[in-house]
Amino acid sequence: MATPPQVKRIVIVEDQTAIREMLAEILRIDPSYKIVGETGDGQAACNLCLELKPDVIVLDARLPGLSGVDILRRIAKQLKTTRVMVFSGYESPALVREMLEAGAHGFVEKTAGLTEFKKGLETVANGGTYFGPGVAALLRNVVANNSPTSGADLLTDREREILKLVAESHSTKEIAQKLGISVKTVDNHRTNLMRKLNLHDVASLTRYALEIGLIDHRTQAWV
Repeated sequence: MATPPQVKRIVIVEDQTAIREMLAEILRIDPSYKIVGETGDGQAACNLCLELKPDVIVLDARLPGLSGVDILRRIAKQLKTTRVMVFSGYESPALVREMLEAGAHGFVEKTAGLTEFKKGLETVANGGTYFGPGVAALLRNVVANNSPTSGADLLTDREREILKLVAESHSTKEIAQKLGISVKTVDNHRTNLMRKLNLHDVASLTRYALEIGLIDHRTQAWV
């Protein structure tokens, strides 16, 4: 008699309530999965995943609080066996690379639809790697053009923090106060990250922060 497949415990991290509830309802119908947690906030997601230690995380890339990349970086060492599938409404070479380097095992764009999402989730949950058609085409194009996808892996955690705050329109003085460091230290970090990314104005930094999912495009409509 065949052994029944293990039920996969899933945490859904998605800030759009309707999409999160829809995904949960779809997965509850499937006996292969058990939803053990849901949230739409980045910091809450980090805490929830560390507490519940799910088999699979369904993760949006852009969230309030912490980005999807930041969540993965914070949980990677503690949750080495947890599988992660990104389900995002936005994809770019830099964002995909950031998510994969941080520990994601699959990336499906929301425009691909629910059938593609379910295929991706099944593959990732069972140990494979999966890319939606849009993401796969994007990656093929990057390889074909032999072009780099991101410079963000060169940034320190502090530089990423400052990039995020700059992109959110905080002044140097405000950043220094928020992080508890001097204005001169903020200026030094800002100069270093601009040099590493070869970006030299706030608009360019903001667009880059959007591209890698560090901030939410819905709060930066002018960019």
